[in-house]
Amino acid sequence: MSNDAITTAPRDTVPGWRIFRSDAGRLWATRQERFGEAAEKLGAARTVDGDDWPQLCGEIAAQESLALLALTA
Repeated sequence: MSNDAITTAPRDTVPGWRIFRSDAGRLWATRQERFGEAAEKLGAARTVDGDDWPQLCGEIAAQESLALLALTA
């Protein structure tokens, strides 16, 4: 398996998020539980997408960071 295939394959390794690939080959993730109202007001999105696995993980991390920020605000 090439490195490219490894970095673009959907994985079930992000706790609380459901990962899937669209018909067009794009990776998507949907958070299993809604964010709180404060996180949503800060712009946290429950569904994100990415061109590849690292980009998708970055998008997920950004949303979780917004949720943490909302808890401390």
